[in-house]
Amino acid sequence: MGIPTIITDLALIMIVASISTVIFKWLKQPIILGYIVAGFLVSKQFVFAPDIIGDADVEVWAKIGVVFLLFALGLEFSFRKVAKVGKSALSASAIIIPGMILVGLSVGKMLGWSTSNSVMLGCMICMSSTTIILKALDDLDLRSHRFASVVLGVLIFEDLAAILIMVLLPTIAAGQAFEGTEFFFAILRLVFFLIIWLVIGIFFIPSILKRTKKFINDETLLIVSTGLCLGMVYFASAVGFSEEFGAFVMGSILAETIEAERITKVMTPIKDFFGAVFFVSVGMMIDPSILVEYWKEILAISMAVIIGQVCLGTTGVLFSGATLRTAIQCGFSLTQVGEFAFIVALLGTQLKLCDEFLYPIIVAVSVVTIFITPFMMKSAIPVVEWLNVKLPEKFRTMIERTQTKKEVEGVMAVWKNFLTQILEIVGIYGSVSIAIVLVFITYIFPKVSQLSGGFWINIVMTVVSILLVSPFVRAIVAKKNHSAEYKYLFSVNRSNWAPLVGLTLLRAAVGVVIIALLIGYGLLPGHSFISTVMAIGLLFMIYRSRAVKYWSIKIERKFFYNLNIREIEMRRNMEEKSSVFESAVLSKSLSTHDLHLADFVVDANAECCDKTLIELNLRQVCGVHVVSIIRGERRINIPGGKEKILPFDKVLVLGTDDQLTAVGKIFGKPAFDNATIQKKEVSVEQLIIKKGSILEGKSILESGIRDNSKCLVVGIEHDGETTMSPGIHTRFCVGDIVWIVGEKDRIQNLIQSTLTSIDFK
Repeated sequence: MGIPTIITDLALIMIVASISTVIFKWLKQPIILGYIVAGFLVSKQFVFAPDIIGDADVEVWAKIGVVFLLFALGLEFSFRKVAKVGKSALSASAIIIPGMILVGLSVGKMLGWSTSNSVMLGCMICMSSTTIILKALDDLDLRSHRFASVVLGVLIFEDLAAILIMVLLPTIAAGQAFEGTEFFFAILRLVFFLIIWLVIGIFFIPSILKRTKKFINDETLLIVSTGLCLGMVYFASAVGFSEEFGAFVMGSILAETIEAERITKVMTPIKDFFGAVFFVSVGMMIDPSILVEYWKEILAISMAVIIGQVCLGTTGVLFSGATLRTAIQCGFSLTQVGEFAFIVALLGTQLKLCDEFLYPIIVAVSVVTIFITPFMMKSAIPVVEWLNVKLPEKFRTMIERTQTKKEVEGVMAVWKNFLTQILEIVGIYGSVSIAIVLVFITYIFPKVSQLSGGFWINIVMTVVSILLVSPFVRAIVAKKNHSAEYKYLFSVNRSNWAPLVGLTLLRAAVGVVIIALLIGYGLLPGHSFISTVMAIGLLFMIYRSRAVKYWSIKIERKFFYNLNIREIEMRRNMEEKSSVFESAVLSKSLSTHDLHLADFVVDANAECCDKTLIELNLRQVCGVHVVSIIRGERRINIPGGKEKILPFDKVLVLGTDDQLTAVGKIFGKPAFDNATIQKKEVSVEQLIIKKGSILEGKSILESGIRDNSKCLVVGIEHDGETTMSPGIHTRFCVGDIVWIVGEKDRIQNLIQSTLTSIDFK
């Protein structure tokens, strides 16, 4: 009995891949390139070595590889991470992603390709490589620099764009792509199912995993995670979405559970194995004759990617409010075609949306752009220095004004925040309500009519459906009607009354429609007017019901508890609410002076271990401020000089790029989880010293700000000149603007202690 071809093929793939990847690691090149080369060596295109026999078997394994790659991506994704990267990354991505799609479309048209091939090219080159960028940042010791966190944010949104593209490609292939209304409804359908899956998944799965935690070891967790992943893959395919989308959704749900780290750990070997098979299959599709034939196209597309990402990336980040240095470093870091391009190209080829010659071309472009990534990153700073010399003063002033431009304040800011919250409420609770309505209308009501047909059973099922939907309908109608934002807008100006009342009535109308649909289909088919009148009465009862209000609040609290369960388990009182209205004073940005926070995990063998902060003297040696030390579940904010640095401490440091690079050599590699200062439970405020202040004339040391208030003075602006990291003997003068870092409540206490003489700027 012979060995099955799938085993011999897999043996050949793994042997060649292992040799190739070892060589590429020795050459300090990305391991993905080693897999691609291995794929070419075992393909029929390379005649000097044995080739695989069962192409179909390898395709199946590669498909599984894509599923687990997307599942792993979902595990690294979280809703807090999206919120953390914030508006700057979103605004930059809104320029980069559509811009690169247009670049690909234009280049494809100039090359004489069809519209379909050109659009697919744009979809492939609009996504940079997370893996390659992280490796290059590590190799060049740049992960602590300010631009690295911005690049991370852009990559998150590019990954989301890749998921969206993969979901919409089957719709495009079905001939509905460029029909405006059909395309809109396809996106609407996607958003609807995504909300339903995430809401239901986050509501149930974290609770189940928490309650069964003591029964789940690594082996069981591997089986459970794989089962959930493949189950969602099947379900997504059954309702018309791609398998990759289902895997990503389940990964993102599990990312919010307390077992996320363990799941990532146990799934990593499977992801690496099947991912290797996928990238080998990519290399198997490389045809040297096509590369020779299309070498001009490969060169043109590579140049378009480099130039396009540099220009669009720099522009997008610049418009998000970053400095010119940060923007250029971001643009020069994104100049490669990512691994998602292979998945999009494979899917496009299978769906007949692009010709087969495009696949090896995009692989070749990816290889070219990956190789030059480190050189592009290194060249960013010389370009910045050259531009600082060559740019006109007027242009530099305009950029600085963009950086320091304040957020919209006052009534408009409150309106913006209020409307955003209302949109989220209606979107989430409305989707859940619609899902309940669809289940009853399309399945339960028809089944009940077939089995019984009795009037009373219809009444019972209608009542059940309304009871199920009532907590969500009440949330749509009632939430935020008594919020601080609503009261402020209602009292500040009478012109706000009409839009506020109109918005309330519009939300009530949504609730009436939902209830009327259930009454109309379940109890009174064909009597829409009577159903509507009854719905209005029931909505009033739901709004006034304390029981419904109780269940609505309980469901919401359960959902948000599960959403934040990892943080809650680590530090129960860590999370802070953020509201434009509640924050009377917004924290000021330090970006003008290139100051930002970075996390460093202390290496076990670092020389700084078991030394106090006084002994390390980091302020004098590196010019940085140690803001926090996180040790397990304990956080030490504004640590004293006698505090020791221990192995595996997470140290939060404030400084410039160069200063953080220097301190990184003392502590070890930074944790790639930079966030805004507020997310780190510390705040930055500016105080102005007025005449008669108790701080007037005192030095920083004499003021006792650090010892008594546990805050740091990180900068002083005097007569228009700013001194960052001032010495402890620097004295406060009337009119000085003082930069204070510390816990928000401690800063507030400091303000209260000098209330008559210190005000926020």
